[in-house]
Amino acid sequence: MAVVKFDEMKQTVKQAFLNAGLSESQADICAQIHTEASCDGIFSHGLNRVARFVDYVKKGWVDIYAEPEKVKSIGSIEIYDGQRGIGITNALFAVERAMTLASEQGVGIVGLRNTTHWMRGGTYGWKAAEKGYAAICWTNTESCMPAWGAKNPRLGNNPYVMAVPMTEGALVLDMAMSQYAYGKLQVTRLKGEKLPFPGGFDKDGNLTDEPGPIEESMRILPTGYWKGSGMAILLDVMAAFLTAGSPTNEIDKIQQGSCTGASQVFMVFDPKHFGGIEFSKAMAASVAEYVKGSTPAEDQRDVFYPGEMALRNRANFSARGIPADDGVWAEVQKLAKR
Repeated sequence: MAVVKFDEMKQTVKQAFLNAGLSESQADICAQIHTEASCDGIFSHGLNRVARFVDYVKKGWVDIYAEPEKVKSIGSIEIYDGQRGIGITNALFAVERAMTLASEQGVGIVGLRNTTHWMRGGTYGWKAAEKGYAAICWTNTESCMPAWGAKNPRLGNNPYVMAVPMTEGALVLDMAMSQYAYGKLQVTRLKGEKLPFPGGFDKDGNLTDEPGPIEESMRILPTGYWKGSGMAILLDVMAAFLTAGSPTNEIDKIQQGSCTGASQVFMVFDPKHFGGIEFSKAMAASVAEYVKGSTPAEDQRDVFYPGEMALRNRANFSARGIPADDGVWAEVQKLAKR
């Protein structure tokens, strides 16, 4: 396992993106987001996604020259066509625009259709919370999970994000509708480890904590069994409804990698229009403190609120360097021609 300083990782990723044809600004923004994800401990959507993104660019599945185009405006709601541009820059544009609308009207909703993979969904919750806003964001995806009771994938795992700023830090939930996203399966497999809890079925229908057989069967387990399955279906429908974009069954027809053609929603709330900034931050902090005061279960040492581990990792890895799988790091260095 390599350990890489933040700046070294960012500059290497940036060079890989420049070599792929991205502009200076695009490469810098995307490298920052990928490196931030790894620094927060979300390796699956940080450094580990770099090579796949470069591959999509080279295949023309991501249009690096495209910009979001406004389709419709309805008060505090705006809809954009992402033109299959860079998922990160499209999503950053959308959440920034939603913040502007929220400042003006209390709530800002931006629907983004026909975009590409936004990488770590939590990024957009963190960006809003760091500027004092609360946010709810989600995306649909291509089929990668069976509905509850089914064998073959017909649902996206449709990542869902909620964020509320606190006096210090933020409460940030970033979750797929599967018990473990495919990126987590990959990271666990590369470490030669098992999952903490069963994460899906092997090809014979046996529930397992081995990541490899689940990746092979594509029978990942919905979060909460039938509940996660139902949530995945409705998140997909609502994303397509609010953007007049593609649901999963239409994205499946595109056949251009993960999330190409996806529909995304960014809902942002300005606390000054509700209970006020100080009330909101203090209230959220009190909830986090109350949760932290729980008595740990028999096999646990601590209880964490959503987003706490990301902040711990950020402080630790910023100071000591970011862990990186040797093979993944070598592949990115090769793309950067270093």
